[in-house]
Amino acid sequence: MPEAITHTAQISWVSEFKTLTKHRLSLSVVFSSLAGYVLGAQQFEVLTFALLFVGGYAMVGASNAFNQIIEKDLDALMKRTQNRPLPSGRMTVNTAWVTAVVLTLIGLTLLYIINPTTAFFGGVSIFIYVAIYTPLKTKTPLSVFVGAFPGAIPFMLGWVATSGDFGIEPGTLFMIQFFWQFPHFWALGWWLYDDYKSGGFFMLPTGKRDTGTAIQIILYCIWTIAVSIIPVFGVTGDLRLSLGSAGIVFILGLIMLYFAIRLYQKRDTKSAKQLMLASVTYITLIQLVYVGDKIFRVWL
Repeated sequence: MPEAITHTAQISWVSEFKTLTKHRLSLSVVFSSLAGYVLGAQQFEVLTFALLFVGGYAMVGASNAFNQIIEKDLDALMKRTQNRPLPSGRMTVNTAWVTAVVLTLIGLTLLYIINPTTAFFGGVSIFIYVAIYTPLKTKTPLSVFVGAFPGAIPFMLGWVATSGDFGIEPGTLFMIQFFWQFPHFWALGWWLYDDYKSGGFFMLPTGKRDTGTAIQIILYCIWTIAVSIIPVFGVTGDLRLSLGSAGIVFILGLIMLYFAIRLYQKRDTKSAKQLMLASVTYITLIQLVYVGDKIFRVWL
């Protein structure tokens, strides 16, 4: 019986850890870093790839843990988050703090082993997310703008891990994910507007599900598409994109834009949810297209 209890406790701890670190979100963010690494790597190094994976997950997981510590009382007010470990009482704040701090130390150490610049950007990301973005979420819609900076770092971080410095190539990857976050998070904010309102969060640029917000979503979709195809013009150093791949990226962007226009026309939660899902699909697929394009051009 004691063994069964211990096994159950271990399963429970793993489950709570996954929830505290938002493992699905963390893995999707790490995927961006790994895609950036493949794009920048002149020679694939398994050790660097593994360090980036584990270190990246630790940093993102720590950010999410700190975020939940700060927002535990607000999370209790929203249906979407009230069953998280802290607001539900299944985990103590002290346990969450220790977990977040340990993950931060692990993440920074592993990223520093890759190179100091990678660790620097990882540290900047967690600082902005926890110390600036999180407190601003209940103060101003500009929080989305601030949060777009740490949110855009992962894609470029993989390239920095291969080069050790910041240049036009990782800068372009940064801008792609930076602009993409606005239609993504505004669609999410529109879809979950009532829940966010219960927690006191300001997610939409005008504060309302109105024409102004819908128009800004469309504009940022257009800018995202434009930035995403810039490498095809040969102005982004070693970051290149073939004409065929650029065409695919452009079509994927038009699909996302279509759902943004539908939201403008209908202004309902269903359209917002569809746009949010379309935006997730877009960023995932274009990263795969970028990676596939490089493999086809260079590695085969």
